[in-house]
Amino acid sequence: MADALSVIPAAVLRNLSDKLYEKRKNAALEVEGIVKQLASSGDHDKITAVINLLTNEYTYSPQANHRKGGLIGLAAATVGLTSEAAQHLDQIVPPVLNSFSDQDSRVRYYACEALYNIAKVVRGDFIVFFNQIFDALCKLSADSDANVQSAAHLLDRLVKDIVTESDQFSIEEFIPLLRERMNVLNPYVRQFLVGWITVLDSVPDIDMLGFLPDFLDGLFNMLSDSSHEIRQQADSALSEFLQEIKNSPSVDYGRMAEILVQRAASPDEFTRLTAITWINEFVKLGGDQLVPHYADILGAILPCISDKEEKIRVVARETNEELRESMLIQVKDFIELGIPGFAFSPLLPKLNTSSSAMTLEQLVYHVLSFLNDIFESLLKALSDPSDEVVLLVLEVHACIAKDDKHFHQLTVYLVQNFRVDNSLLEKRGALIIRRLCVLLDAETVYRKLSAILQEESDLDFASIMVQALNLILLTSYELANLRDLLKKSLFNDAGKNLFLSLYTSWCHSPMAIISLCLLAQAYQHASSVIQSLVEEDINVKFLVQLDKLIHLLETPTFAYLRLQLLEPGRYIWLLKALYGLLMLLPQQSVAFKISRTRLKTVPSYSFSGEQFKRLSSGNAFSEVNHFGGSEILEDGMNEDQRNVRNGINFASWLQQFERVQQQHRVHSKSQALSRYSSASSAKVQEAQTPEEPRRPSPVPDMNRPPSRSSRRGPGQLQL
Repeated sequence: MADALSVIPAAVLRNLSDKLYEKRKNAALEVEGIVKQLASSGDHDKITAVINLLTNEYTYSPQANHRKGGLIGLAAATVGLTSEAAQHLDQIVPPVLNSFSDQDSRVRYYACEALYNIAKVVRGDFIVFFNQIFDALCKLSADSDANVQSAAHLLDRLVKDIVTESDQFSIEEFIPLLRERMNVLNPYVRQFLVGWITVLDSVPDIDMLGFLPDFLDGLFNMLSDSSHEIRQQADSALSEFLQEIKNSPSVDYGRMAEILVQRAASPDEFTRLTAITWINEFVKLGGDQLVPHYADILGAILPCISDKEEKIRVVARETNEELRESMLIQVKDFIELGIPGFAFSPLLPKLNTSSSAMTLEQLVYHVLSFLNDIFESLLKALSDPSDEVVLLVLEVHACIAKDDKHFHQLTVYLVQNFRVDNSLLEKRGALIIRRLCVLLDAETVYRKLSAILQEESDLDFASIMVQALNLILLTSYELANLRDLLKKSLFNDAGKNLFLSLYTSWCHSPMAIISLCLLAQAYQHASSVIQSLVEEDINVKFLVQLDKLIHLLETPTFAYLRLQLLEPGRYIWLLKALYGLLMLLPQQSVAFKISRTRLKTVPSYSFSGEQFKRLSSGNAFSEVNHFGGSEILEDGMNEDQRNVRNGINFASWLQQFERVQQQHRVHSKSQALSRYSSASSAKVQEAQTPEEPRRPSPVPDMNRPPSRSSRRGPGQLQL
């Protein structure tokens, strides 16, 4: 600093911070002359000292006039350095750039003026600071002060001239900067960005087309701007790029197709029209690159065919024709080459509108001609690790399953796959079943699966599968209508038929059948099923399922059931069923506490004194109850509903449940004996060793004969 003070008179330094512009200007000219003399003598140390003085004492000063003088002084020093200015740019440019964010608009103005004068001197050497300068100009283009905006525009034009003539400009480093700002909504910034895109695209040595996917979405976003001028500029830039695409041998159609598909659904008409026009050209030019995007493109075109804007409808119809021809050619090529047409399966779900009738008719005609060849691949794809693939394949299956043969094949294959791969049932079972119920009729799907499981020979799998289906039925919002139908099982034929179609397969799981009865409001039968359980049925797996049911009873699905507890005198069999479940639970379990707490809230006012006596004596559940002269039967039905209820022979169905459960008991005993036999063999082998033989493991508790009765309460369970 001492060196600088020795070469710059105190009067000059004083005038450099004067409030009058003329004095600051004259002082700057003095600085220019001094720096020029130092540069001619090669005294760069003193030049550095002068620049540091201007930077630290002036541009970073808290006084606005000092900052203004510092900026003018730096510009004057650069002019004085002329050809030697490049080596001092690292000192000169940063404080000027810092002044662009100054709170004083006049300081920002002088910063633009200073950088303009600096840029005129150094020209191409200026490029190393381009990204920082571009960022600053982007902000200044939307400055609140009109004079600053004007100065920034002048500087911007000069920077564009320097960039277009420079061979040091890096488009690769610039594109990320541009991409970050393309979604800015400020109209001044948008004009600034479109201006740069247009200028850079006009430079022969800069390949803006290769980077178009990085900022294409931003340009489309500007088409809906409220300013007509911005819309026009964006449209002009897009038109120029589309013309370049037509003339270019190498274009990345795939990435841009994804953007166009999204923009074709824009609420802005002009944006939709431009997007569908681009898609039209892409379909003509894209070739094999677009095959993976055909489904998305078709999904974008079809809604536009019925667009309210005539121009959009015309282009969409033309594009649809082009795409159909291209697709059919591709299908034909695949068939001739012997390649399965699975690549086109995602197209089928898109064809769900009246406007796609011709496309569906022509495409499906070709695809279905070799459906048998690809059906196995479609089935195997249900095991794909990607959820997205599985969902798409299910949509294809739903289209094909309109045919009963293929629907049967699909459901049989699913059951077989779940049997072979338990992890598939565990991880994907709910996803697959729920989606099929949405795409097809939920009742049809459940009836079919139930019919298949009725013939299942693997009892363990049948139990697991039924438990999974039951959980989906009770928890999935997609099956709400099916649950509503089951609730009417005792009141209409449709509900009754569905209940009976599920009953036989649901017999493989006691807890599933109890859940089904509670859902169908067949509370007396639910109580009978609970009473029929024996010690062998109440094992760890059973208790886990019972725990789940108790928690499910607290969900909105069973809200109606909990509300019925407000009338315990009317729903006595419901009360008995719930108490039966409570008695099966270990007393220390969370489920026991939940169930007991719920039953404690049942109001007692619904019982008469006589009913309390019968309830305590156990006779309340074997007699008909009369309230207010109207006969009330179990489950809240009156006499008019007796016939519908009697249409179900519950005694016969209870025998069916007991037969299936007896099969499970025999199977469990067989497995236990097999394990015991294996353990005995191991004991014999160990006896041949010098070690003391260990006692054989006892048969699991669940297989021991009961000491007194085949029915035991939770307090008697050995778990």
